[in-house]
Amino acid sequence: MPTSSVRASLPDASDDLFRTLADPTRRRILDLLAERGALTVSQLAAEFPSLVASGISKHLMGLRAAGLVSATRQGRQQIYRLNAAAMAAALAPWLAKYEPYWSATLERLRDLAEGR
Repeated sequence: MPTSSVRASLPDASDDLFRTLADPTRRRILDLLAERGALTVSQLAAEFPSLVASGISKHLMGLRAAGLVSATRQGRQQIYRLNAAAMAAALAPWLAKYEPYWSATLERLRDLAEGR
């Protein structure tokens, strides 16, 4: 069996992250936390009229398990925040594989813009 086939079938640390991000509701929750900062389950649930708060809580549990959000208790409520550093750290190894392609393309673009 070729090495590339074996490598392609082995789980990668980013697999869990991408499984978590595959859900559009979870991505929207992350978007809301990035745009608005810390939010409660009730505030998040208000943005999803077709879901109940317990459904949002389940999505938040998945995001917490993946390390993408953190929660702190404030009275009776949990306040959720985006964990941008963890997201960047989780994505960095996967994105690094493609960095050489971006660098070469950006260098060509710079050369074209500068008339080289």
